[in-house]
Amino acid sequence: MTQAMKIAIVDDEQDMRQSISQWLALSGYDTETFASAEDALKVLGPEYPGIVISDIKMPGMDGMQFLKKLMGNDSALPVIMITGHGDVPMAVEAMRVGAFDFLEKPFNPDRMSELAKKATASRRLVMDNRILRRELSDGGQLMKKLIGGSPVMERLREDILDLGQADGHVLIDGETGTGKTLVAHALHAVG
Repeated sequence: MTQAMKIAIVDDEQDMRQSISQWLALSGYDTETFASAEDALKVLGPEYPGIVISDIKMPGMDGMQFLKKLMGNDSALPVIMITGHGDVPMAVEAMRVGAFDFLEKPFNPDRMSELAKKATASRRLVMDNRILRRELSDGGQLMKKLIGGSPVMERLREDILDLGQADGHVLIDGETGTGKTLVAHALHAVG
């Protein structure tokens, strides 16, 4: 179910793109670089299997416009913004718009790797959740056994998906023959 996470690096400065890419590659990440936000938008769709690291100050479409477009396409896409020294108001605005976090130049490469690790873990959860939800809506094997299209049955399927990923115990109560065992198997399958 889990696919390899990529990191898209968007910066108009070639040296910065290369150094970030090399550092992340040494940390075990699969990277791809883009010289402009416009180039990156051609590749970064709602199902992009990874995260984005982008400079804020770029010619053409700047990082804030880029961030807004990305959030419009997929609000769950983690975007780490790179800001210039002392550009805290811009970083605050980026976080308000939906940035995952920000790095202030000059930044510690270890801090970048740490943020990339957190962002990719977050993205992996989102992508896995989307896959599970698609399987549910497509009628995954266990969910096919939970027949019915009433609002109550739809809510049951949603509850199974939500509860199956929770860390805790679930008590299933009901009359004989109501499908408690099917629900229990479905909970285990999604958890």
